Amino acid sequence: MARRRRLLVDLGPLRVAEFRRLWAAGIVTALGAQLTAVVVPLQIYAISGSSAWVGLAGLVGLAPMAAAALWAGALADVRDRRRVLLTTTAGIGVTSLLLWAQAWADLRSVGALLVLVGAQQALFGANSTVSRAVTPRLVRPELLPAANALQSMVLLSAGVAGPLLAGGLLPAVGSGTLYLADSVAVCATVWAVWRLPALPPVGGGERRHEPVLRHIADGIWMVMRRQVLLRVYLCDFAALSLGLPTALFPQLAAQTFHPSDIGLLYAAVSAGGVLAALVSGAFTRVHCHGVAVAVSAGTWGLAVAGFGTARSLPAAVAWLILAGGALLALGVFRKTVLQTTVPDSMRGRLQGIDTVVAAGGPRLGDLLHGTAGAALGVPWTVTGGGVLTVVVAALVLLTGGRRSRHGIGGRHPEGAEEEADSLGTDRSADRAAGA
Repeated sequence: MARRRRLLVDLGPLRVAEFRRLWAAGIVTALGAQLTAVVVPLQIYAISGSSAWVGLAGLVGLAPMAAAALWAGALADVRDRRRVLLTTTAGIGVTSLLLWAQAWADLRSVGALLVLVGAQQALFGANSTVSRAVTPRLVRPELLPAANALQSMVLLSAGVAGPLLAGGLLPAVGSGTLYLADSVAVCATVWAVWRLPALPPVGGGERRHEPVLRHIADGIWMVMRRQVLLRVYLCDFAALSLGLPTALFPQLAAQTFHPSDIGLLYAAVSAGGVLAALVSGAFTRVHCHGVAVAVSAGTWGLAVAGFGTARSLPAAVAWLILAGGALLALGVFRKTVLQTTVPDSMRGRLQGIDTVVAAGGPRLGDLLHGTAGAALGVPWTVTGGGVLTVVVAALVLLTGGRRSRHGIGGRHPEGAEEEADSLGTDRSADRAAGA
């Protein structure tokens, strides 16, 4: 019985009241966010009659999200993280309220929608960056994998349930009501963040006069210096760009399966992540987090390669469910490495870089898969991307170099604080040498 309980989702982090409130509120807020995610493209298409405008909406938010993530990450390292998180969370609610206002006023303006989408994506990038930097301040290090799994389970479950709920409610209540529901749902997280204690920078008060760009550059410099961070980012970026074939799902549904099956293809990945989260106790207690990142990326690649060879819908869905489980594990261990291998004074900046990689990888993947699919055909492109992901993961494992507690090279985190303190001196010396 005890062994069976160890296989199920590890609920240890929920014993921490602050984390429990954030997690429970996140269920409501994530579900509300999915309502807006479904309604925005539908409204844009209804106004413009063009899928090109719908595609543009996806790109419009990328640059603001990336810039805001880097900025908020630097800010989180010098300001009270609770205050930054509260501001960005409330900002997301305000943009949802503005989306409701434009629907209520029947503006029928694609331009207004794109501006609001860009603003909301910027706030989302900033918010998710700061949120991940807050988690290590709330739970003990050994509970971080379980905490990351619980948070991922909420997002993936909302990704399955939210579109279904939106599809059922939209004909009855209209787009404006769904936007309003999203803005109300954000209030749950605003309340949970309000209940957090103050989270000022460790070892001192807020530092207001240091340039943000300098802090961002220090974060990038740390990534370049730390083997374990470079290898984790390489695995994750390979999985999200080379091995994420969602851009080809419409063509696969039309040519290999049935057009109505596209919903199953999209939902299968999220469903696999939810199933993996439900048994996350089987892997969240693993200690070699870096090795786990590479193994998870390799498993994702194998599953995607298998999906590329599938000729029946059940087989395709089964491969995607396996891929979704591997992707959840990859995300859990990637976040854990970033949260434990760098000092708290650098976590915000590293999480900002992580948000940029997580947002940019899938968009680059859409471009690569769309281009290669047109030239090589869908099966070769999907299978080839999966195989390339496996190759990258294998190379990361085989060239791990110096061992660490994470298992793929890099210094032990005990030396991270001293390294962070020396970054400013090292960069000053580099600039003097260059001059």
